[in-house]
Amino acid sequence: MQITTETFGDVVVVHTPDDLMEETARLLSEAVEGHLHKGSSAIVLQMDRTDAFDSVGLTAIVNLQDQARQAGGAVKISGLPDLGRKIFEVTRLDQRFDLFDSVIDAVASFR
Repeated sequence: MQITTETFGDVVVVHTPDDLMEETARLLSEAVEGHLHKGSSAIVLQMDRTDAFDSVGLTAIVNLQDQARQAGGAVKISGLPDLGRKIFEVTRLDQRFDLFDSVIDAVASFR
């Protein structure tokens, strides 16, 4: 499995996998960290296809947010399905991340 990304100006949009479990979380982390090391710290996780999470996946997202903030940027979430939103609410991650319905709004929020 490969994590796909797109760049819009200074913002990197990362398309998350269908499930965010241990193996896919590692791949996601590697993809985002690669962009962070290249100096891109404005990250949008496009999560419209992701409908399964585990604690490793959620921890990976939190760690990526911390790394992006250390680099002067942020990780923002777009397109989170209803189940994902519920998980973010229960775990209070909705208070830690900016959540957007559309990737366009998430990218625009960096300006």
